Amino acid sequence: MKFNTKVIHGGQHHDPSTGAVMPPVYQTSTFVQTSPGQPVNPDYEYSRAANPTRSALENALASIENGTRGLAFSSGLAATDCVLRSFKSGDEIIAMDDLYGGTYRMFTRIYKDSGIKFHFVDMNDIEKFKSLINENTKMVWVETPTNPLMKLADIQEIAKITKEKKILFAVDNTFATPYLQKPLDLGADIVMHSATKYLGGHSDVIAGALIVKDEALGEQLHFQQFATGATLGPMDSFLVLRGIKTLHLRVERHCENGGKVVEFLNNHPKIKTVYYPGLPSHPYHEIAKKQMSGFGGMVSFTFVSGKKEDAIDFLEKIKVFTLAESLGGVESLANHPALMTHASIPEDKRKEVGITDDLVRLSVGIEDGEDLIEDLKQALA
Repeated sequence: MKFNTKVIHGGQHHDPSTGAVMPPVYQTSTFVQTSPGQPVNPDYEYSRAANPTRSALENALASIENGTRGLAFSSGLAATDCVLRSFKSGDEIIAMDDLYGGTYRMFTRIYKDSGIKFHFVDMNDIEKFKSLINENTKMVWVETPTNPLMKLADIQEIAKITKEKKILFAVDNTFATPYLQKPLDLGADIVMHSATKYLGGHSDVIAGALIVKDEALGEQLHFQQFATGATLGPMDSFLVLRGIKTLHLRVERHCENGGKVVEFLNNHPKIKTVYYPGLPSHPYHEIAKKQMSGFGGMVSFTFVSGKKEDAIDFLEKIKVFTLAESLGGVESLANHPALMTHASIPEDKRKEVGITDDLVRLSVGIEDGEDLIEDLKQALA
């Protein structure tokens, strides 16, 4: 199947008991057994271990990322936490230096006393990255594009190194979506999504996902999920599965509108820098062209003045764009990373990677593009 067919049919089956086209919401905690240890359906005993609605979503996740196993979690951070439970004191993890604030917080504060050592590095400095690898290195974690500076990492190039060194390689594919980028095909071992974002697509659910190609790794991660309990409920599973079915159509419009917004901002006298991988001036534009089939709907920018006050004034004036955290929904959102999504990162670290106080991040939605441009015009006036 090609992608547009996969999002609708990939890994999916009509409900065997009723013929329902969409999987029912199996709102049940447990399943009947005919004799102790003998459930009616051997796949389902207790919903923390497996639930038919969640299974339908997990099959779809595996299909659209070209993996063998998908796992659905109660949030993107729960999915990330499940991966980290694979490691022990003394292990080392190399991570991208520009990360979602919640991921950075988990790495540096929740796991700080576990004995796991984290290194943060610009993944485009391959020599620096390679110099950090030693016998204790167990995983490399990247976002590409990153949140909020739209930095990219060359997945194929990093995968060559991790495979040679027998190190796990995980990619947060939330911004790109499986429609635009397929990390497993490029050599990654694990793909993570905050399914709250583009996969759900309607700002009505909190969810996370992991997808892997190696079946043994998939079984290990499923055991860790089952044993710690961060599973996605059946109603939320249904909502994400419904969202996936229109992913291709939505992302096409996100990309179309994103390009229009970028063109406007890039020519506006009050805007200093626009961060968007589709711009030829973007430092990692060539990597984006190589590993992505489109450039997405996420855009960040700074002001010529460099003043936080100008960013706040803009964010208080927007009318079609909504000032709120999160991204990837059908509606356009605007965010101030330093005060909102990345406030948990210390100020000196934010400045070190380039998250300035005048930085604004936009999640460009699927509204009429002309309305979005008019809203930006009046907010910048």
